[in-house]
Amino acid sequence: MEKLLISACLLGVSCRYDGKSKPLSGFEKLMEKYELIPVCAEIFGGLSTPRDPAEICGEKVLTGNGKDVTAEYIKGAEEVLRLGKIFGCKKALLKEKSPSCGSGIIHNGKFDGGLVPGFGKTAALLLENGFEVFGESEIEKLL
Repeated sequence: MEKLLISACLLGVSCRYDGKSKPLSGFEKLMEKYELIPVCAEIFGGLSTPRDPAEICGEKVLTGNGKDVTAEYIKGAEEVLRLGKIFGCKKALLKEKSPSCGSGIIHNGKFDGGLVPGFGKTAALLLENGFEVFGESEIEKLL
């Protein structure tokens, strides 16, 4: 069975910055086709739950109060990549708009809810290493 990295928050794990999850409707169908490997780059990078919201600002990842958490996001991305390689994954289904997992569109770094084209640190690293990366709105492409 093919293995799929998936953001743990999409499976109902309360690991998001706000201490909540964003359960994905239909993930049970994914389980029929894939062995799901849940990941949370922020936690793997050493950040707590809950934690201050963060956005990509230029090359850095900053919290709303200006704390630089880039190193934690990079460490978490590297850990997700390592697990993906260990498990032989070629695809990932990640939480959209996230500074870790966002794929194609992320928050604009102004903490005003605005969005811009871009990739989170984990999504970008996975893409650079040959993974196919999908956002949760693209679940049908995986089914």
